[in-house]
Amino acid sequence: MRLTTKGRFAVTAMIDLGLRQSSGPVTLAAISQRQQISLSYLEQLFGKLRRHELVESTRGPGGGYTLARKAADITVADIILSVDEPIDATHCSGKENCLGDGARCMTHDLWTSLNVRMVEFLDSVSLQKLVDDQLAKGLKVDSKPLVKKAISAMPASQPMRINAPNSVFALGNSFAKG
Repeated sequence: MRLTTKGRFAVTAMIDLGLRQSSGPVTLAAISQRQQISLSYLEQLFGKLRRHELVESTRGPGGGYTLARKAADITVADIILSVDEPIDATHCSGKENCLGDGARCMTHDLWTSLNVRMVEFLDSVSLQKLVDDQLAKGLKVDSKPLVKKAISAMPASQPMRINAPNSVFALGNSFAKG
């Protein structure tokens, strides 16, 4: 089994959310900025997480996402499976036609057993444990989102006022007066 970025990013984003949700809804833009994950990619992932009732969304100013249930009640397996990440080490995706002609390969049972163990392990790790691990490592949680300010080498300029005719007729009149 190879865990793709979809599963990794979903777990990372959920840890970020779990760390900060006590101060209210967390925006995907803030998670995107902190974790360096594309905002559009997070929107896709959180759509799936919401459909699987792992997160809830709040619209409007001050809106964002919160966990739909306690972090202790959400497992890594829940997160990975909700974003359609397969947890399967078999070559045949568990269909038992590894050799293509409906026959199982000699190692099918081995990979099936590995699948069971992987799911058991991922199901034994809660989101709360991952959040607690980050806090134990000394992660400082700032509930305010990072704000990138635009920096310009040029100072802000004032609009230039030009006293010039604003039409062909006004231009002709200015020559007639002169």
